[in-house]
Amino acid sequence: MSGVVPTAPEQPAGEMENQTKPPDPRPDAPPEYSSHFVPGTPGTAVPPHTGYPGGLPMAYYSPQQPGTFPSYQPIGGTHPVCYQPGKYPVPNQPVLVTWMPGPTPMANCPPGLEYLVQLDNIHVLQHFEPLEMMTRFETNNRYDIKNNSDQMVYIVTEDTDDFTRNAYRTLRPFVLRVTDCMGQEIMTMQRPFRCTCCCFCCPSARQELEVQCPPGVTLGFVAEHWNLCRAVYSIQNEKKENVMRVRGPCSTYGCGSDSVFEVKSLDGVSNIGSIIRKWNGLLSAMADADHFDIHFPLDLDVKMKAMIFGACFLIDFMYFERSPPQRSR
Repeated sequence: MSGVVPTAPEQPAGEMENQTKPPDPRPDAPPEYSSHFVPGTPGTAVPPHTGYPGGLPMAYYSPQQPGTFPSYQPIGGTHPVCYQPGKYPVPNQPVLVTWMPGPTPMANCPPGLEYLVQLDNIHVLQHFEPLEMMTRFETNNRYDIKNNSDQMVYIVTEDTDDFTRNAYRTLRPFVLRVTDCMGQEIMTMQRPFRCTCCCFCCPSARQELEVQCPPGVTLGFVAEHWNLCRAVYSIQNEKKENVMRVRGPCSTYGCGSDSVFEVKSLDGVSNIGSIIRKWNGLLSAMADADHFDIHFPLDLDVKMKAMIFGACFLIDFMYFERSPPQRSR
């Protein structure tokens, strides 16, 4: 029987299907996400500070964790985590943030302002909120505060209820909370509601911003002055004594150019610093995502640096805040 070719024993049909069936192409778990960054040298582990949200490691926080910051999206500059164009971070994922190294406490310096002692220039970057344009619902403003090395210095978040934001829009009273890398609130800025129905020269119609550092302790005020041609403010100490003046351009709605607000001495002779609203092209014209550059002398009193920093937000709300358009009825 040399011509007979041996064959394998027959198998049941069910076993044959199991052998010929291709493997399931669906993986058991989603693939690892490539964040396109090269990890650096690991640093020393730092224990969570008291009050740090969720006990997360340094330079992380969870956007959706109760009691922490609202959902955070880094903007501007180069970041360790790269996202595809037009994409935003997943809300439930922690975001890696590069923070400015924490300075040591200093005498005669309010806690949390030690960062400003080392700086003569900071950038204020407002978050772009695409949902505002789509839903016409005003949301709380959020800002990143960075140094020239693109390191985060502070995070500023607005704390205003939904009704007030959407009923009063750009005229709304607001509270801004400034937090550091540990999630601690080191400064509070608040603007009371002022009726604009009165005459512009009436003191009750002029805008005012109070700066507290630490929260609950008044550091000073930023007071608007009536002027027919330009924006004029006084920077005051805790006793409401004028210390410096801020003088804006004749037109704050310049298209295609920066708007410069000069910080000067009371006599107007010495130029102390400036608050510059940068022109970002189409984004500046249509969206509510402003970029400010703040300049002041390195050796300026840190309390006055904080007051110039606070004046930037009053200027933003008065001249550059854009509410979503309302639906026509």
